[in-house]
Amino acid sequence: MKVKITKRDLELLGIQIVVWLVLIMVPAITTFFSTHSWTDTYRAMSYSMRITAMPAGVYFVNFCVLIPLCYYRGRRWLFFLSNALFLCGTAWHYFSVDPRTITDMQPHEELKKAMLIGYYASTAFFLFVYAALAGLALLVHHTVRTREIKRQLQEEKQKHTEAELEWLKNQLNPHFLFNTLNNISSLVQIDADQAQDSIAQLSDLLRYAMYETRHEKVPLKGEIEFMQNYIDLMKLRCNEKTTVNSQLPTPNAQLEIAPLLFISLIENAFKHGVSSGRESQINISLTTDERQLTFVCDNTNYPKDDQNRSGSGIGVENTKRRLELIYHDRYTWEHSLENNIYHVKITIQL
Repeated sequence: MKVKITKRDLELLGIQIVVWLVLIMVPAITTFFSTHSWTDTYRAMSYSMRITAMPAGVYFVNFCVLIPLCYYRGRRWLFFLSNALFLCGTAWHYFSVDPRTITDMQPHEELKKAMLIGYYASTAFFLFVYAALAGLALLVHHTVRTREIKRQLQEEKQKHTEAELEWLKNQLNPHFLFNTLNNISSLVQIDADQAQDSIAQLSDLLRYAMYETRHEKVPLKGEIEFMQNYIDLMKLRCNEKTTVNSQLPTPNAQLEIAPLLFISLIENAFKHGVSSGRESQINISLTTDERQLTFVCDNTNYPKDDQNRSGSGIGVENTKRRLELIYHDRYTWEHSLENNIYHVKITIQL
């Protein structure tokens, strides 16, 4: 049976050894400061070691051997049996002593009875202490084990969250590229030169999306520049019937945010809010202070038919999931559809 001993196990064992050594040393230290006699101090130390040797043995045998190898290995019966046999053996040892060896030293009958009662009472008390020490060792072991399991679960949860966020980000970039290329392909038929310039602009956008967004948080200033460039690129495919307003002020240079968090909402605004033959409008704004960020996007609602599945709405679902993972309990998501205007508002506590 292979037993893995970790650094944490050794540290915990060392702490407990120190605690027991302190308990052993207290009588000797107290005696020395009281009498200033090394002889008395030595006697106090010897007596303290004799008194604590058996309790310490019970504690460490349970903590180091019986609990990890029996109690937590499906052999709890062996753990309880071992402690029961020890208590029975100790009780037999004490109670088998002939009481006369104690009482004969006292000539008075009343005092003999008192000494006899005291002997059996102290023996019963020590047996209780031994049982309590076995229970204490189990309690300490269980507490440490529970905390270790919680720590490992937290680490696994953190790793799972990081992996899910990475998966969502990897899914977002192809989605973003897919929609943008669709827009540029439409522009090629209208103005080839402008399409070429747009491809260069798209290159800058992708460079940001691929290389500047690898961190969990990015400067809000760079994110706003990215969104504004994307909006300018999307406006190229809109005709005179479409009005696009964006208010993206320069934020505090110290503010940071999760990357590419709002781009899917902007994509949706252009995808579902623009009609080539009807009046369309898109209003995008972002406001910040030291503690809060608010993103608002309003657009006319011209939903695509079932045959047009570009994007398929996966970007919005990713945005919601990322908000939940990164800003759990620190964000609000509001959306509504009134008078053919789709409204979405996200507030984040930074």
